[in-house]
Amino acid sequence: MKRLLPLAAILILSSAGPAQAGLFDDAEARRQITDMRQDVESRLETTSRGQLELANQNEQLRAEVARLRGQIELLVNEVETLKQRQRDFYVDLDTRLRQIETVGPASGAGDPAAESADYEAALNLLKDGKHREALTAFDAFTTQYPAGSFSAGAHFWAGNAALQTKDINAATKHFNTVLTKWPNDNVAPDALLGLANSQQSIGDAATSRRTLQTLVERYPQSNAAQVARQRLGQR
Repeated sequence: MKRLLPLAAILILSSAGPAQAGLFDDAEARRQITDMRQDVESRLETTSRGQLELANQNEQLRAEVARLRGQIELLVNEVETLKQRQRDFYVDLDTRLRQIETVGPASGAGDPAAESADYEAALNLLKDGKHREALTAFDAFTTQYPAGSFSAGAHFWAGNAALQTKDINAATKHFNTVLTKWPNDNVAPDALLGLANSQQSIGDAATSRRTLQTLVERYPQSNAAQVARQRLGQR
């Protein structure tokens, strides 16, 4: 009887072997499935994160495009306003010249014809882009005709010519002369705008903004004030 026990034990172990192996196979399969699930979930999470980042980048790009479009629209409006003001200046110049020709020489006022010719010659230099020559011509004009019919305009255009040549001190002087002596002249609002441009060109943005605000407050109906509001972000 005792001799049969080892054989029975062998038979029991032999019959249990395949079942035990099956248990190990199932555990391995479950582990692989779990690993696959975790891998898929990780990839999905990575993909979702990438899509979210891409969506954020697209939103930032759309915002940047909108901002640039706004700036372009602002610049286009400003250019159109500047063109209109330039046309207004030339119309005003023609009107003044005709008035002088109609009235004729006045007693003690020098030669109005010569004055208008000198003024127009200096202005033509500026139109042709000869800024240094124009500045010299306007300086000579303001010296020769300090109280002439075109003095305010001469100082204003001299300021613009100086600004184009980067002579900020001269530009500031001429613009301030207009504002001090002829604050009610048609060119006064644009002289303030020119002064703000001069300040901006040397990096004094804070003072430039204050000058633009003064322009809006002092000459609210002028075309120059419209440009100032655009730069200040006002309506």
